[in-house]
Amino acid sequence: MDKALAAPGTDAATRAAYAFQQERMRRIRLDFTLDEAQAKAAVRRSVPDLRDEEFKRWDDAGLLEHLDIDGQRRWFKRAPGNLFLLSAEASQRRPADKRISRPGPYERLGPHHGEVIIAAEQSGLTSLAPRRVRITQSIKVDADAVPAGETVRAWIPYPRSIAGQQENIQWLGSVPTGAQIAPEDTLQRTAYLERKAVAGTPTEFSVSYELTISARRFVIDPDKVQPTPSDPALAPYLVERAPHVVFTPAMREFSRKAVGNETNPYRVAKKLFDAVDQIPWGGAREYSTISNISDYALHAGHADCGQQTLLLISLLRMNGIPARWQSGMVYSDNEVGYNNLHDWGAVYLAPYGWVPVDVSTGALNSDKPAERDFYFGGLDAYRIAFNDDYSRPLVPAKQHFRSETVDLQRGEVEWQGGNLYFNQWQYDFQSQVLPLAGK
Repeated sequence: MDKALAAPGTDAATRAAYAFQQERMRRIRLDFTLDEAQAKAAVRRSVPDLRDEEFKRWDDAGLLEHLDIDGQRRWFKRAPGNLFLLSAEASQRRPADKRISRPGPYERLGPHHGEVIIAAEQSGLTSLAPRRVRITQSIKVDADAVPAGETVRAWIPYPRSIAGQQENIQWLGSVPTGAQIAPEDTLQRTAYLERKAVAGTPTEFSVSYELTISARRFVIDPDKVQPTPSDPALAPYLVERAPHVVFTPAMREFSRKAVGNETNPYRVAKKLFDAVDQIPWGGAREYSTISNISDYALHAGHADCGQQTLLLISLLRMNGIPARWQSGMVYSDNEVGYNNLHDWGAVYLAPYGWVPVDVSTGALNSDKPAERDFYFGGLDAYRIAFNDDYSRPLVPAKQHFRSETVDLQRGEVEWQGGNLYFNQWQYDFQSQVLPLAGK
């Protein structure tokens, strides 16, 4: 790559491709920081009497994600924590007080799910239980990450209006002032800001706004679901889109085992949803380091929300069912104080149209189908969507590589000298649930 980049005859597209692969390798090293001694030490913080042969057995079973880089084995920095999510045996080796799973507040069955189900039964509506929310999202660039006097450029995620899901967006302001909000039809929408770097001082940006977010619930009769209509508007959601949505032989085999002889689109989609839901959740590598995310989710032995979602999208499209991406942040009522990055999707089922699916949250722990399958055709009201697709251009366009090549939840930052990667800045997301008008 160095030779190709130095050669005068290398064309611009090849130069850009090689330059990104070099950057990708740098990012992989930032994710795979642990040598064997460090990986064992990290596991021993939870299992003090860990045996070397025990570590090797778990590692050989693929429970501790690693790569061989320049002839040396390196472990993913989140692999020791993921181990206890992926292995019941390893989890049992932890002290009892450390075996407790702490999912997000709406990843387990709660009163809000019941509120939405009852509201749907009583009203027959698909947009329910609205919440008015005030959001402030910020970026703080490390002091001296950029030379003093240089302009720092920041893109902070900003929501689109989505009928029935998030509406009545009200801009409150930004720091610094003068934010440029991308057009409404931008699929990865942002507020863009510029600021001069000051020596010894972090460079800070923030945006604030309010919006109304509704839960969704579609009550679907499988026997009324029809084959996908021949509609040009659905065509983009039925095809491969390399590099992350590719119909590989392994994916076809996974689909064959999950779907069997089923042909009803609803039941096919539900079988695929259930099959992907069985993949254990694990903390993820940065998406820009993965060459094909859906294939990675199929083979890694674990996957996070975006990886599971891209796998499900690929499987659904491969079976002739339109599927698309959505992502943003999840939050909570004020007294809980929870927020996190999250990805989910939507599937088109005629005659119902686009219905949401959240395969990472998956089936809830209930014997009642309406509760258990809440996230197959429903969403809670505690999530804000920034993205209606993945890997789409920002407005204004970035001049350098993106830190996140697929998703957009934390934001993006650069200056004329290059991109600023995630280890050079921090993001913050604050939400406040407000009283609805008249309540």
